[in-house]
Amino acid sequence: MAKKRRGKHVPQRTCVGCHRVLPKRQMVRLVRTPEGVRVDLTGRLPGRGAYLHDRRSCWEHALSKGTLARALRVELTQDDIARLQAFLAVLPDDDDDDEEETVKA
Repeated sequence: MAKKRRGKHVPQRTCVGCHRVLPKRQMVRLVRTPEGVRVDLTGRLPGRGAYLHDRRSCWEHALSKGTLARALRVELTQDDIARLQAFLAVLPDDDDDDEEETVKA
């Protein structure tokens, strides 16, 4: 009897803004560093990380409700907030097309 082969493992992460679970590669990683909170586009910076969609609503929710600060276990400084809002400004407007395809955590 032949063994069934499984597909390649795809790491999953939870968005701290909307709590949906998606593949890690579809998320933006934020990392707590000694210099402050940074956007980690490479996904390789050392430090405690948290993940967000590339959707404005998730970023706004995570910043306003404090879920990002809680996930990173840090109090966000004004510089951190300004840096993250600058990144938020370049994000595309929200699309609600993919909401049905994602899995709720």
